[in-house]
Amino acid sequence: MKLKQLICLPFVLLLFITACQNHDYSPKPKAYYRIVFPKKIYTAFTKPVPFTFKYPTYAAVEQDQSRDAQKNWYNLHFKQFNGFLHLTYYDVSGKGEYDEMVEDARKLAFKHTIKASAIDQKLINYPDHKVYGIYYAIEGNTASSVQFFLTDSAKHYFRGALYFNERPQYDSIEPVVKFIKRDIDTLISTFRWKN
Repeated sequence: MKLKQLICLPFVLLLFITACQNHDYSPKPKAYYRIVFPKKIYTAFTKPVPFTFKYPTYAAVEQDQSRDAQKNWYNLHFKQFNGFLHLTYYDVSGKGEYDEMVEDARKLAFKHTIKASAIDQKLINYPDHKVYGIYYAIEGNTASSVQFFLTDSAKHYFRGALYFNERPQYDSIEPVVKFIKRDIDTLISTFRWKN
């Protein structure tokens, strides 16, 4: 009886092994690359312009080369994330021009309402440094996730807008947006007018 059991044991084990396999072959969903975030180290923006701020060292400061670019327009290029923070500056000559720029910033942010699931506005208020403005956090599959403007309400106007050179898929870029939002918060909190 023992010999008969020893001979049957491998066949029984083989039967169990083959019976337990799952033959349902379905395609695996697409995955996204693992993102390795750099260490946050900041440096001062020291170009000969009417303002200064701190920005992350992993972002490159580039003069805006677009066709309509003006003298004090720059881009913070986040090469690792294929994104840009477009920065534009204007001298303000009067209240009418100031009001028009503020309204343009609102229109540019709310232009994304078609695709946005939410647009949150937050006031920026640093009276000690005469820095005021509005921060627009835009959620959803939109071209821009963050827009803001800063002003002294008299003669300076500065605007920023974050864009990625990718098709908008908020669920895939959300970790990067959250990471860069902290850099934008640092830029705003360290922003100063030179005169």
